[in-house]
Amino acid sequence: MINKKIIAVAVSGVMFTLAQGAHATNGDQMLGVTATQWGMGGAIVAAPQDAASIMYNPAGIAELAIKDVRFDMGIGVLNPPRKANGQDSDSDYYLMPAGAVAFNVNDKLFLSMNMGGISGSGVDFSDINTVAPGAQAVVTTKQSYKIAPGFAYKVSNQLSVGAALQIGYQSLAIHNNSFTLPQTQVYGYGMNAGLIYKINNAVQVGASWTSKTSMDEFKWNTTAGTYRMTMDMPQIFALGVAFKPMPGLLIEADVKHIGFSDVLDRVAFQTPGGPSSMNFGWSDQTVYAIGVQKEINDKTTVRAGFNYGKSPIGQEDVNNNIGSLAITEKHLSLGVTRKFNDKVSASLAYTHAFHNEITSNVAPYNKIELEQNIVNVQLSYQF
Repeated sequence: MINKKIIAVAVSGVMFTLAQGAHATNGDQMLGVTATQWGMGGAIVAAPQDAASIMYNPAGIAELAIKDVRFDMGIGVLNPPRKANGQDSDSDYYLMPAGAVAFNVNDKLFLSMNMGGISGSGVDFSDINTVAPGAQAVVTTKQSYKIAPGFAYKVSNQLSVGAALQIGYQSLAIHNNSFTLPQTQVYGYGMNAGLIYKINNAVQVGASWTSKTSMDEFKWNTTAGTYRMTMDMPQIFALGVAFKPMPGLLIEADVKHIGFSDVLDRVAFQTPGGPSSMNFGWSDQTVYAIGVQKEINDKTTVRAGFNYGKSPIGQEDVNNNIGSLAITEKHLSLGVTRKFNDKVSASLAYTHAFHNEITSNVAPYNKIELEQNIVNVQLSYQF
């Protein structure tokens, strides 16, 4: 008969491994899904960069000067060197594909769809416990992305609004010395809405809201019984101001609130022995981003951005997030776009998330560390 001790082992095992699948930047949320968005350090709410704006502020689609159609296709490579108690993970590279399209229906209405990775990847630690070293392997694989079909409507020359459905996808597998939960996948849904208002020719503001994405329940069938868990994606509010002091120069500053405490504070976990919970203890996060974009000439545009958000995991929660990779705080981005002709362009961005480490303030004094390098490449077609 399965008793409370087995339940405790299962819960601690999942808490030991689950957060290790979250490899992103602002908590477990990416700064963007395309090279132009990453190049601005995630400051993209008030001044849209491409068709992938439908994911973050749908109103931006109406501000892209699309005559007929725009395509933005890209791929990113994430390199997140990380450690848990001094032990390196053996998996260090992950692909992040993205694609978006937007159509000009008429002078007022625009339709768009975007697919992009929101968070995910995995780890492969051979041993993570320095207090009692041995064969204590931890291997996780997590994928999380969204598909966002939506629209934008140009109310006037000053105001654009938009909204989109957000279809969420998650895939998760966990292995440790207590159990193996095989790869399984779930789907969910949410929505987002936004607006952009031009105060004058030099200043415009943007605001967006992304609802909590309600995900289906993960279900793992094992020889010991069935495990169940639900991990929703957080609600997000964002506000941005874009300033164009002269032709060819754009400066944008954004602030964003991510509601992690509603979805990653205490997560219900059903084990073969009965119900329990995983107390990850994530706090809400406020993110500040600033991006600068300058047209060097009629073919070349350069970008730089800085992004900061305090880790949602504090010292008091380290022991419940051993190996968590959601602790980066400071990010510096550089980007460039080169036009080949009036219709086709290519963009490149590099982002570095600076090294951060957190040590538990209660015994055992576990330490987690992370830094990141992200390269994004993007091809765009607009007509």
